[in-house]
Amino acid sequence: MKLKTLTYALLLSSTLFGATTMANERSATVIQIPAQTIQLEQSWDKIFPQSDNVEHRKVTFKNRYGITLVGDLYMPKGAQGKLSAIAVSGPFGAVKEQSSGLYAQTLAERGFVTLAFDPSFTGESSGLPRNQASSDINTEDFSAAVDFLGSLDNVDRDKIGILGVCGWGGMALNAAAIDTRIKAVATSVMYDMSRVVSKGYNDSMTKDERVAMKQALNQARWDDMKNDYATLSPRNNLTSDHITADTPKFIADYSQFYTTKRGFHPRAANSNPNGSWVVTMPLSFANMPLLSYANEITAPTLIVAGEVAHSRYFSEDAFKAVGSKNKQLLIVPNASHTDLYDNTTHKIPFDQFTQFFKTHLQ
Repeated sequence: MKLKTLTYALLLSSTLFGATTMANERSATVIQIPAQTIQLEQSWDKIFPQSDNVEHRKVTFKNRYGITLVGDLYMPKGAQGKLSAIAVSGPFGAVKEQSSGLYAQTLAERGFVTLAFDPSFTGESSGLPRNQASSDINTEDFSAAVDFLGSLDNVDRDKIGILGVCGWGGMALNAAAIDTRIKAVATSVMYDMSRVVSKGYNDSMTKDERVAMKQALNQARWDDMKNDYATLSPRNNLTSDHITADTPKFIADYSQFYTTKRGFHPRAANSNPNGSWVVTMPLSFANMPLLSYANEITAPTLIVAGEVAHSRYFSEDAFKAVGSKNKQLLIVPNASHTDLYDNTTHKIPFDQFTQFFKTHLQ
């Protein structure tokens, strides 16, 4: 469709919508929706120590859907002029006080302005019901983070990249496919959430199982509706005392991160002992593939996976799908999925992340 034709179509739809609104004005009903209160924790409550080489402050910004997002802004101390910037989020079910904050602070130590943010409906960010997720809205969250970073006086808005960990790796690639302002995109142990929800691990879900899943999720809506769609699923991580010899390693790894002192945070859906995601959360991922337009990504792309991570195949297949002529797949030797959540000594390849962003955010 030519731009002129598209513009005309948009104007026509706006005119028709306006006419309908005017026709219904006399019978309009006003519904009062209570405002959501956001409480910002000002003490240092991260799972990692605070750096003496970085300035930190809490920030808020809105996305295109009017949801207020909360982030931790990290800036290298003493830096002058306009800097390159990176927005970071993930893992799926985590909060900015966990892995994304660790990545952000470390990259700030290396010269970048960084923003670790809580996605919509999670952590300190707004959005109801709590612990909800959306392939569309959470992709938009990355673009909103780019909006915010580009508004800062000390950031060069032509030098902004994004980094997604775990499930937010898929969202980061989806954002890079639509948002041409993103000059570089990196992922770490990425998940394609739409793929794992709709097809199961290693695409093992049968057609009948998929039908049964959809039936169960939609049947759950009847009761969930009565609870404003806020009914939480049971806790989705075992506690360490329930790990047995038969527990799959990646399940045990998740438990040892999210439910122990190592990675526990009370605001994280994956740490919450009273429930995790809302029961109908998987619906938006079940038939909205995140990487449909990965071939349109033109920004330089770095995809990092663990050699022995159960999620490795997501990264390898995403690498094949990405259209950028400047792309790299980095496999970290002997690393599991959760090794790249917090293992800064031997596993997370910060040197490679730093070089990648320094090269492509010039």
